Amino acid sequence: MYQRNEFEGAQGSGTAALSFDSAVSDEKDPQIPNFGEALRSRIPVDRWRDLDLIVDLGAQVGSKTWWRGAATCAALCVTTFLLAPSVEAIPTAAEPMDQAQWDEARAQAITPLALGGDTGRRMAATESVEPLAGTPERPRIELSATLGRGDGLARVMQRAGIASNEAVELAAMITDAVPVEDIRPGTVMNIVLGRRPNRTVPRPVDEIAFRARFDLKLEVARVDGALRLNQIPIAVDDTPLRIRGRVGSSLYRSARAAGAPPAAIQEYLRAIGTRMSVNRDIPADSTFDLIVEHRRAETGEIEIGRLIYAGIERGERETQLLRWAVDGDDQWFEASGVGQRTGQMLMPVNGRLTSGFGYRRHPILGYRRLHTGLDIAAVRGTPIRAAASGTVNYSGRNRGYGNYVRISHGSGIQTAYAHMSRIVASNGSRVSQGQIIGYVGSTGMSTGPHLHYELIRNGRKVDPRSVSFTRQARITGDELQRFRATLANLLEVEPGAALSRREDREEPEIASGARRTERTSS
Repeated sequence: MYQRNEFEGAQGSGTAALSFDSAVSDEKDPQIPNFGEALRSRIPVDRWRDLDLIVDLGAQVGSKTWWRGAATCAALCVTTFLLAPSVEAIPTAAEPMDQAQWDEARAQAITPLALGGDTGRRMAATESVEPLAGTPERPRIELSATLGRGDGLARVMQRAGIASNEAVELAAMITDAVPVEDIRPGTVMNIVLGRRPNRTVPRPVDEIAFRARFDLKLEVARVDGALRLNQIPIAVDDTPLRIRGRVGSSLYRSARAAGAPPAAIQEYLRAIGTRMSVNRDIPADSTFDLIVEHRRAETGEIEIGRLIYAGIERGERETQLLRWAVDGDDQWFEASGVGQRTGQMLMPVNGRLTSGFGYRRHPILGYRRLHTGLDIAAVRGTPIRAAASGTVNYSGRNRGYGNYVRISHGSGIQTAYAHMSRIVASNGSRVSQGQIIGYVGSTGMSTGPHLHYELIRNGRKVDPRSVSFTRQARITGDELQRFRATLANLLEVEPGAALSRREDREEPEIASGARRTERTSS
């Protein structure tokens, strides 16, 4: 705070202040000496007045003022350290406790209670307490066991605590009623184990119940000392789910708003995309029509399957596609029985073309030779897909190709895929177009992760970009009649009929399907 000082404008405050300039009267008396002038002549007041001992070490780094402040700070720190008092333990006359005394003192402290009373001391029993010869067991134990992928019924039961001989017996009873392949992985088995005569033997099985299939429930119960299997059929409504609606601004959003499952919409777009461009050829006033496999059990569970019909109405033009299996492959056929055109090769991997077909200098061998395919650079582990449907005729290690897969597509056309990090397709298996057959790697003679893709025509390797072949399936004869009958039955299904509650029609079916089939094992 600065205030005006009437004595020659010097700094001041609310209290009286004097300076060397104003310490004496301005009137000079020859009899009275001037002490201010005497002191100024002996002490360099101006020099010490400008001296600042508190220096900002964050400013003017490296200057004389900064070094003076740093030295002052260091001197103060050293002085504080030298003047600090020493701390020493205060000697006592108490003797250290032995182990017994320490345990006794610790048992009476609060800390052992926080640690769960780990001192080993406990309250002694009174005379009213009688010791037990053995602890009693529960009369029943209820537990659940889950069937894993590739797991066996007997193994699952043994893990649950069932005796080996009883597990084998139960597995035989269940497999006689339903094949193990029909029981889906992840099926939960509710098991009840009964009382056992002593602790040296496993508990016997009292009950087992689980959903063997969507339309079948199995129960095993012990009756009069024997295990009895009960088959409980579950009535299932197989009416497919049909969904129709206006395309509007987005076909996908309109179908989702109408209740179509996302997976079914994706299949629908792929199917319609084989006949037209979804973005350009379908106006907003078009009507989409799709039918999905749908099953509803009397117990309330719903199972949604794959798309089986895809249709689009564009004014007077109507496209109807039905999924139909030909030679083991599912294809989309029009109402006339004409299938989709196949044979256009897909690019097997998403990546960057680094080397084309033709002569080049080999990056490893160092001399000029024919490069018999395409090199597509991609990140290690990128999925590799079959360029077209066919049968795998080679799968494994192949010298400089590393991990190698070759697919035969018929008519003398084959495709080959090399340098894979891992192979998925097995030799002799049939693959469809776009199916994953392996993953990008750098095995064999390779300088980095990429796919070497070859096309072989009549035993001769050619440029994959120069060949395309087209095939079109067609249904004829009796199969065409079955195809048209199936299509007509599907088109008779009303939209949303699978979701409506038709209790009056289903009650007789449920009553007739609730009969129990029993098998007894002694």
